[in-house]
Amino acid sequence: MDKKSIRQEAIKKLNEIQHHIRQEQSKQIAQQLYGTNIWKEAKTIGITVSTKIEIDTTALIEQAWKEGKKVAVPKCNPVDHTMTFRFLTNFKELETVYQGLLEPIKEQTLEATPSELDLIVVPGVAFAKNGYRIGYGGGYYDRFLEGYNGKTVALATPLQIYASLPNEPYDIPVQMLVTPEEVLILDAEL
Repeated sequence: MDKKSIRQEAIKKLNEIQHHIRQEQSKQIAQQLYGTNIWKEAKTIGITVSTKIEIDTTALIEQAWKEGKKVAVPKCNPVDHTMTFRFLTNFKELETVYQGLLEPIKEQTLEATPSELDLIVVPGVAFAKNGYRIGYGGGYYDRFLEGYNGKTVALATPLQIYASLPNEPYDIPVQMLVTPEEVLILDAEL
């Protein structure tokens, strides 16, 4: 299967997960993530605000704030498919943009440079156990990760895990994959 077909299949699967099951999986994944060293050591976390079909990230953001961590949320530029991260101090600093995504309001937030981010929670719809992923198809994260030297993690339900995925030379695998059942460390440096 090609990336487009896998993406469509994975999004269909995600849409079919019942809300209460997604919430339970989100809680289990959060507990797994909080136990990792990359979470414990991170002072600043880059993370998207989840859509209704994704693992819920609002609880992760709130937990990060409770622990005194800084949180930065991506702001996408659809013209050139690039993105920056902007510091978020509360959910009122978000606005709804294209495709219903929540992004930081530029006038109310400050930009975070890649070097300020210790950990990025990389979204996706499909993941392989070698760290490669398929996102929504915009290439925003692959472009951003080219110039990023911090740690990366992805969160996935069991339905999102594939034995293998096609990848391109520009694709950058995540270093850790967290599911409700396990934490897969994919980079020996972690």
